[in-house]
Parts: sequence; structure tokens; C-alpha cells
Amino acid sequence: MSGAEVKDRLEKMLYDSGALLEGHFLLTSGLHSGYYLQCSLLLRFPWYAAFVGEKLAKLVEPFDPQIIASPALGGIIVGHEVARALGVPFIFCEREEGQMRLRRFPAPEGMRFAVIEDVVTTGGSVREVGEVLEILGGKWEASGCIVDRTTQDVQLPVELLSLTKKTFPVYKPEECPFCKKGYPLVKPGSRKR
Repeated sequence: MSGAEVKDRLEKMLYDSGALLEGHFLLTSGLHSGYYLQCSLLLRFPWYAAFVGEKLAKLVEPFDPQIIASPALGGIIVGHEVARALGVPFIFCEREEGQMRLRRFPAPEGMRFAVIEDVVTTGGSVREVGEVLEILGGKWEASGCIVDRTTQDVQLPVELLSLTKKTFPVYKPEECPFCKKGYPLVKPGSRKR
């Protein structure tokens, strides 16, 4: 299956699963948008999760990761699927007192790893996981996501690979047309701001 075919199939999955939401959303970055990707709605279907996991595994496979890591909560399902497809272990980092930490797993000392996330907008969570695992002795080789939503170059020490790229307009709160029209603001996702 070509990259264009994967992208087309993924677009249909995002639509069919209801993962692409329209409204007035507060993003983790503090910006507002009329669109939000809630990949948990996509990943609730195991056959969709398996598909994106297998396709992301093909993207990171050339980097020969020995372990896959993800940020909790959004990256856990897709990261697990990538690890399954590659036949390697999976770990995740989670926030504790506002800091990303590896709490439940042994440190990946001396191991090559890839960080996998569902959606990347600023790269913050991917960067935090990669840095935590590097401090613990791992070697960060690759990063991947289902949807790359970055609107500018993400400052990651490794290339960000994705199945598709989507850009939606984002607004500072004081410039948001939805705020000006009085539309209710919704904060989806798992991270508290």
C-alpha cells in the first residue's frame, strides 16, 4: 500500500470513527481552533488501531528500535500497536506533579527507542518522553505519530514521521472568531492545562 493509499484510508477512518471534531476548542498550547482530532475515537476500534500501528511500524522500522515509548494517555494504544507490529517491548511515560516520568517500567538503558504519539501539535509530549528516556540511558532514534498537526517546524532532535499531516487554523484567544461570536469553548483531550 502506497503512502497516498494509507493517507486516503486513514482519512476515511478518521471520518467514519468521528475522530475529526468541529466546534470551538481550547488546545493544550492555549490556542483556539475550530477543529480537533480526538484519536481515541479512532483507536477505540481495534482494527483501526492495528492498521495505524502496522503502518507507523513500517515508518520507524528502518531505525531499528529495540523498544517503543509513548506519552500517557494519548499515545498508549497506538504505541502498543507499533510495538506489537515490530515485536518489541512497549513502555509509557506519565505526568507526575506536572513532569513527565517513567514510573512503571525499567529504564531503557543502552536501548534504541522510538517515541510514538497519536497527534502531534507542538511536539511537547514527544520531546519530554524522548528527553526523559535519554537521561535514563536510552538512545532516541525516531519519532512517529498518526497525525502531524504542526504548523511550524517542531524542534525535535529526531525527525517526526507521520501517516498524514493536517493543518487547521488556530487562533490566539484574543483573536479567535469563535470567541467573538460567543461560541462555548470546549477543552477536549487528556492533559489538564
